[in-house]
Amino acid sequence: MKYKTISVTTNHDSAELVSSAMFDVGAEGVSILDKQDFLDLVKSDVIWDYVDETILLQSDSVKVSTVVTPDDTDYEIRLENRLGEMKEYGVVYGEIVVGEVDEQDWANEWKKYYKPIVTSQITVVPTWINYTPADGEKIMRLDPGMAFGTGEHATTRMCLELMDVKGKSVIDVGCGSGILGIAAELVGADSVYMCDIDPQAVEFAKKNALLNGVKAVVEEADLIEGDHKADFIFANITADILMRLSRSIGKHLKDDGIIVLSGIINTRLDEVIECYEGAGYVIIDKAEREDWRALKLKKA
Repeated sequence: MKYKTISVTTNHDSAELVSSAMFDVGAEGVSILDKQDFLDLVKSDVIWDYVDETILLQSDSVKVSTVVTPDDTDYEIRLENRLGEMKEYGVVYGEIVVGEVDEQDWANEWKKYYKPIVTSQITVVPTWINYTPADGEKIMRLDPGMAFGTGEHATTRMCLELMDVKGKSVIDVGCGSGILGIAAELVGADSVYMCDIDPQAVEFAKKNALLNGVKAVVEEADLIEGDHKADFIFANITADILMRLSRSIGKHLKDDGIIVLSGIINTRLDEVIECYEGAGYVIIDKAEREDWRALKLKKA
C-alpha cells in the first residue's frame, strides 16, 4: 500500500501556522524542515556534539509535511480550505504538493542493517539473527528496541575494546540497551549496576539482561543522585554530559578504579580532557574510531 505525502512550502514565521492547519484537518504528525531553526540554535548557548552540515545547503524556504492514508482522498482540499481561513492571521504558503510513499514495516525495517559485532572479548548478536559461536567464543544476544546500543556505533565498540572488568564491580551510566553492562558481566564482572533516565531504555536493558541470564541491576535513575560505587564505570553519553559528570562521578569510583568515557566527538576531545584533568584524573588509554574518541582514566 502507498501512503500520500502532503507538503507545503512556507517561511519560518508561518511554519507553525501551516503545521497547525495540518493537525486541524486530521494529520497525526508533521515534520518541519527549517534551516533557520539550526541557525538560531547556533547563536544560542546550546553546544553541539555533531551536526550534519548539509543542512546549511538547504534553501531558505521551509517545508512542512505530513503523511495520510490513501483512503483520505480529500485531505489536500481540506488543508487548502483551512489555510485559506488562516490568511487573516498572516499565514504565507505556496503550492500544496501531493506525493506518495511505500508502506514500510518501520518497526522492523532497520533490523536488516545489523550484523553480529565481533570484538576481542565478546560477540554481540542481534536476537533475530541465527549465529553459531566458535569454540570458546562468548556471545551476547541483544534486542536494542528503540534504545541506543547495538554495538554497531563506534562509541560502543570503543567501550567494548577498553573493557577490563574481570572480577570487578561495574557501573554503566546511561545504559541504553544494556549492551555494556551485560557484556561486562558475561566476560567476568562480579557485579553490574546499570542506570538510565529513559524509561524505555531501562525496559529494554532489563529484557536484554534476562535474555542473557545475567543478574545485573537495572534502574531508571541518574547516577549523580545515587550512592553506588564500583571498580569500573562506563559512561558512553555525550561530551556535555560527561563534562557535567566530571566533578561528581569520582564519588562513585572505588580506590584505584577506572572510568571509560565515550561518546566524544573528536572536536570536543580537548575540552573533555581538560575538564577531567582539572578534576584530578589521568589518562591511561585512548581509543578512536571514525570521528569519535574514548578515554580510559583513573584518579591521579
